[in-house]
Amino acid sequence: MRSCIASVLLFVSFSAPVLPQQQDAPPIRLVRRGLDLPPGATFFRDMAYGQASSQIMDVYLPPNPRNAPIILMVHGGGWRIGDKTLSDVVVNKANHWLRRGYVFISADNRLLPSARPLEQAQDVAKALSVVQAKAASWGADPNRIVLMGHSAGAHLVDLLSTSPSLVAGQGAKSWLATVSLDTATLDLMETMQGPHYRLYDNAFGSDPAYWNQNSPMQQLTRTPMPMFLICSTIRPDHPCPQAERFAAKVKSLGGRAMVLPQNLSHMQVNANLGLPGAYTDAVDAFLQKLGLP
Repeated sequence: MRSCIASVLLFVSFSAPVLPQQQDAPPIRLVRRGLDLPPGATFFRDMAYGQASSQIMDVYLPPNPRNAPIILMVHGGGWRIGDKTLSDVVVNKANHWLRRGYVFISADNRLLPSARPLEQAQDVAKALSVVQAKAASWGADPNRIVLMGHSAGAHLVDLLSTSPSLVAGQGAKSWLATVSLDTATLDLMETMQGPHYRLYDNAFGSDPAYWNQNSPMQQLTRTPMPMFLICSTIRPDHPCPQAERFAAKVKSLGGRAMVLPQNLSHMQVNANLGLPGAYTDAVDAFLQKLGLP
């Protein structure tokens, strides 16, 4: 899959790619199909945040960043497939938020069968810790990071939002907010005990104790950072009621959580974010209430 995706990357003028051992090298200038980044935007490809080959991230910088906020994006794919370079993950989001002065980061993590979801969440926390450490060198603000994820990636960022020990265990600090794009695993215990797709069995197995460890609803025992939950109203497994119950529990703990139902497919919830319109405007409004551009 990675080789097929890589074929759509076209570089017209660049210095040497930034390798893990050359992180002080100049970034490459990027021309990528579908991307329409502002002039002067730069890109670090495959920056390592761990030892595994899949523990890498792409870092997109706006022109002349100064204390820029950061969006750290985690792709979906049923905890088994997916890639940080997929157009649905990157293109519209990077086009939109780089023009608003954000740093946009798209991260890979280990996948099934080499890493189970709890280990994948630890990977995301490890990536977050590296982003926090490197933010100032990119002209970004380590205190203004938004975690964003779609599908399985949404589950991972939601789990971290409710599991401080997972975050601290990887040396990461808290972040500003979480944006969760259409997951049906906020209450994994409920999901696993009802009709569900086989991919959940492949990811979480049959042990209720493991379901509990991986369930954001069950791990939610203290006030998390502000959370914005987008859910598809046309998915056959109906994620919106679960999102509403999760948001209600956040509020009962004194936290802030918003739910945004969208008449979009599961994939459109991901791909359409960043396009002009009410959906992107609503996400921007949430971020602006946090003091972001």
